[in-house]
Amino acid sequence: MLKKTEHTDEELIALLATNEESAIDLVFRKYYAYLCKSVYRIISDTQITEDLAQEVFYELWRKRTQLNITTSLRAYLKRAALNKALNYIRDQKIDFRNAPAKEELTSKEASIVQELAAENLQKEIDQAIDSLPEKCRLVFVLSRYEEMSYRQIADQLDISIKTVENQISKALKSLRKSLAAHLPSSLLLLVLQYFL
Repeated sequence: MLKKTEHTDEELIALLATNEESAIDLVFRKYYAYLCKSVYRIISDTQITEDLAQEVFYELWRKRTQLNITTSLRAYLKRAALNKALNYIRDQKIDFRNAPAKEELTSKEASIVQELAAENLQKEIDQAIDSLPEKCRLVFVLSRYEEMSYRQIADQLDISIKTVENQISKALKSLRKSLAAHLPSSLLLLVLQYFL
């Protein structure tokens, strides 16, 4: 029954609900690397990133019969992973001023030759974002990638909205400076407009 190589999110959700044990393996194979990348943008520790991603899959399997996913499975898992990461930050009371240097996360996904140019651009952007100070990077990622409002970020990180605004402004200035050395001005403007 599960010989098909690629399943839609709807098929995977249906398989999970029927207690098909291989369903969690299929979901894991499809989304594990994606969740690790998403969490790593927030918590720059490979081991913690992998642990939190695995917890998301454990919770998914544990709650498989009660699932009520109204978005895509991908969006559901990303939101669950984001919540795990934010809860981890809250529970550990992470001090961003003394955060360790960011480790390198190796991608488990193969690169495609046709997408090399886009990947190189994304790499430049990711490196510029990764080079931001820890708290600044976290605020920026939550705002621009997770689409949280300044109020939500302030509440989640227990900081003022003014601090959130200052961190976003600092991030954009730093990105403009970092990327200017690597990108032509027309492309730089396009990238910065994406983040505004």
